[in-house]
Amino acid sequence: MRRNLHLAFATLAAGTLLLGGLATATAQAAPAKAESLYAPSALVLGVARGEDPQTATVERAVTLSCAPTAGGTHPAPAAACKELAEVQGEFSELTAGPSNRTCTRQWDPIVVTAHGVWQGKAVRFSTTYGNACEMAGSMDDNAVFAF
Repeated sequence: MRRNLHLAFATLAAGTLLLGGLATATAQAAPAKAESLYAPSALVLGVARGEDPQTATVERAVTLSCAPTAGGTHPAPAAACKELAEVQGEFSELTAGPSNRTCTRQWDPIVVTAHGVWQGKAVRFSTTYGNACEMAGSMDDNAVFAF
């Protein structure tokens, strides 16, 4: 009888510990909190020599992050993020202006690219210019591709 009482007590204690452990493990399994209230905006911007963005030789590239604060390897991230916000991330709006420069017709193509995420939406932009002068004229000294 005494042995059965000890066995029953041991079983009850083990069950209590097991249930207590499960309750603790369940209580700790809370859903993960969102890390940010901002939609991500992180881009890789590049300038390459060649006609095709897939095969052009990259001459320079920078990273640009705009949310929650401007940063990255871009030399002027705050100005670049401000310009992108003004055009709602439409890179074609940054390069659409007519050039006031007089450029030669030399064919030495330059490709500018932007890949990544702008305010939570995927971005994949590229455009090709006949030469560096045409690119600089089209950019109209914007901060986004000034690196």
